[in-house]
Amino acid sequence: MRKEVIYTLKNLYRADMNIYGYHFGKGEKSACIVGACRGNEIQQLYICSQLVRKLKELEERGAIVKNNEILVIPSVNPSSMNISKRFWPTDDTDINRMYPGDPGGETTKRIASGVFDVARQYHYGIQFTSFYIPGDFVPHVRMMDTGYQNPSLANLFGLPYVVVRKVSPFDTTTLNYNWQMNQTNAFSVYSSATDKIDEESAKRAVAAVLRFLTRMGMVRYQSHSGYIATVIEESDLASVRTDRAGLYKPRFRPGEEAARGEVLAEIIDPYEGEVISQILSPADGIVFFAHSQPLVMEGTIIFKIIKRLHE
Repeated sequence: MRKEVIYTLKNLYRADMNIYGYHFGKGEKSACIVGACRGNEIQQLYICSQLVRKLKELEERGAIVKNNEILVIPSVNPSSMNISKRFWPTDDTDINRMYPGDPGGETTKRIASGVFDVARQYHYGIQFTSFYIPGDFVPHVRMMDTGYQNPSLANLFGLPYVVVRKVSPFDTTTLNYNWQMNQTNAFSVYSSATDKIDEESAKRAVAAVLRFLTRMGMVRYQSHSGYIATVIEESDLASVRTDRAGLYKPRFRPGEEAARGEVLAEIIDPYEGEVISQILSPADGIVFFAHSQPLVMEGTIIFKIIKRLHE
């Protein structure tokens, strides 16, 4: 293992912010794995730390296949993580909306540029990221429909689902999109948590990446074969929104089946304790995403349901 500072942000009044990369193996730049871009992505940081530990063990055993180099960047935003803030501390900008970056631009664009200059050199890019709404997912691989996506490769992770989404203008400044525009095979891997450590989900995520690296001939590692993934379009997901603000009490978790008309959650009056709304499932299907915060506003997406094919 070789630890390297891949980018340094100079600071006048405090210590410089260093972004570290961990290199395994030597030769062709095969895979780059990026963790937390945001300060609350604790699960994503933890998953990368476990990958660093596991890849170090594999390298010591000679299990990194010759002429392959793997890079892990556990955190792109340690400054925000140090103060438990999701976005950049001074201006609330999101580094994962700043790619490919600008070396002469604002702070977060300089950080994105420094990271992307390194990450773009690799054939495969894997990012552990989080959703813009706080909540938990069924573990899955997500990719954008840029014309360069390859769902068959995404299936090699062995996770239950691969989600393909159409590109919106908002997506064009993400790491995944810019990786694909750079001819890198890019995958975003979603775990079951963000701002807390979910040990079981983290183990599945580490196993999924090692499974992919093994199937692509980069490492020698024996693992469970995983799932044959179901490929779905994001349009196949039904969004369920609240019709009232209040305390949120879910009845379903990701991965559970729900029937049309079944009560997914209750909204409770925060002062009087009465149930003021019952949120019903719009279709038969599987809960793919569930909101996790105890307070919700009206119109908040609290569930995403994979609709059954006959719907």
